[in-house]
Amino acid sequence: MLEWKPISSGVRPVPTPAATSVVWTVAAVTAFTLVTAFNLLDGQGDPTLDLAALSVIVALLSTGARLTAAPGTAFLCWLVLNAFATAPLGVITWEAPYDLGRLVCLLSAAGAGTALAQLNHARAAYRRLTP
Repeated sequence: MLEWKPISSGVRPVPTPAATSVVWTVAAVTAFTLVTAFNLLDGQGDPTLDLAALSVIVALLSTGARLTAAPGTAFLCWLVLNAFATAPLGVITWEAPYDLGRLVCLLSAAGAGTALAQLNHARAAYRRLTP
């Protein structure tokens, strides 16, 4: 019978990504805190600044996550943006051109953050493993 055993040398060339549930929790809490701070500072107005800041936060959070966490991260941040940064407050609405654009922006930021982090990790691992 063949038995598979992992080979562990102690050095992992690529860091293990964070758990998806942790990334989603941090994304939701951070998005809510950021949108609340912007609402307190300048009142509720145009959510463009909120979207830009959330996109940066999503990209930064995604650097430590798996690519499969990107859609959920973007969706959670869109929910917070839609419910607390756009009028009427506390109500989730859908206006196809605006909300689709916001979702695409957040999803692109999450995917770009994950992809750039994976490329950076792969380059670093290649440098460590080559003589």
